[in-house]
Amino acid sequence: MLRTARITPRHAFLQRPARRNLSGVSSKQLPSYLKILGEKYPIDGTTNVTPAILAKIPLRLHTQKSHPLNTLRCLIESHYPDFTHLSSFSPLVTPYKNFDELSFPPDHPGRAVTDSYYINRGMMLRTHTSAHEVEVFRRGDTKWLLTADVYRRDEIDGSHYPVFHQMEGACIFDANEASMKEVEGDNARLAQQLARSNIIIEDTPHISPSNPPQPTHDPRHSRIVAENLKLSLNTLMLKLFGGVAGASTENPLRVRWIEAYFPFTSPSFEVEVFFQGKWLEILGSGVVRQATLDTANVPGKIGWAFGLGLERIAMILYSIPDIRLFWSTDARFISQFEEGKITTFTPYSKYPSCFKDVSFWSPQNEALHENDFCDLVRDVAGDIVEDVKEIDRFVHPKTERTSLCFRINYRSMDRSLSNDEVNDIQAQVVTRLKDQFGVEIR
Repeated sequence: MLRTARITPRHAFLQRPARRNLSGVSSKQLPSYLKILGEKYPIDGTTNVTPAILAKIPLRLHTQKSHPLNTLRCLIESHYPDFTHLSSFSPLVTPYKNFDELSFPPDHPGRAVTDSYYINRGMMLRTHTSAHEVEVFRRGDTKWLLTADVYRRDEIDGSHYPVFHQMEGACIFDANEASMKEVEGDNARLAQQLARSNIIIEDTPHISPSNPPQPTHDPRHSRIVAENLKLSLNTLMLKLFGGVAGASTENPLRVRWIEAYFPFTSPSFEVEVFFQGKWLEILGSGVVRQATLDTANVPGKIGWAFGLGLERIAMILYSIPDIRLFWSTDARFISQFEEGKITTFTPYSKYPSCFKDVSFWSPQNEALHENDFCDLVRDVAGDIVEDVKEIDRFVHPKTERTSLCFRINYRSMDRSLSNDEVNDIQAQVVTRLKDQFGVEIR
């Protein structure tokens, strides 16, 4: 849930047509379909998913026994025992389901082929667990947690990966006085519980002119529901971070709430936790848009929802320094974890880096997006690339051609790489760049 607009140069390319293929070969050699989870899907000019991404779909790390993401999922589910727990939805959804059902505006950057993975024009890999909100509400669930793998085209570094895992939580109530009185009773109970706990909460108004209730909602109901959301999540933050942070009377856990904007909630909030000397953004949340509930055909309801990234929290709780490690099959990683226990990860080695630069002129009248380059590198080199950085960009004053230079940091988490091995991989990257995007190497 809760995907924010990313204010980056990629917005300039929202209307840029897709101009990539799956393997760097000419379009005449491409297969006419993709086979995903046993089903065939035709490809078209929008297709931008790569073999490296397709290979991740069956793995479902959040369901693997003893895996840190599975342990974290189970820990959060145990905090909401009366909620329905869901974790088996297919990642393939329609753009309508991923965006339109949730009131995303037509020009939202998340719709762009530079931001999201498309199987074809009518099918994509979900970018957030909120893609299933309408579906779950429609089937009658009023309190639920949904965990799933989600997919977004992104840069390459130690905290970003094109596949990650989210948990969505939601709770809806009857929008009448009797129901709101029950919610107020729950609010009083949770407030008393927190008052006895080692936690300090920096709050923000439940509703305000800058974070308003929805026009169709009774402002009092919206305030009560927003308060219930905050209290419920404050208890979750205490459960997740209180023990690891060593929360005590002298050193209580600190949580703060910040006004936010999301297309599918209002009012909306972000939650931050003060951990190891700095504020860390943990999740987004808010009162569910009435349009979402109307689309799900559950009128007369009001409720809240939140979404959090499991990797982000697991990296904090387990002290895992690189997001690639979650995908490692190295026994030195896997053996450190036990089902149901949060333990501090012990790094087993830091292998040397090998930096390689590639400079090129972009094709005339075309723009090569950074995410296109990163996807190409991932598809060639896999997880032996630690990060990719754009280190130079300029436009020739006479030809108006754009020159780009990227620095690739090759470093395996499991072994030392030879210079010859890296040179061979770098040569494949250069060849793919020329064949797939028509660049001129400098």
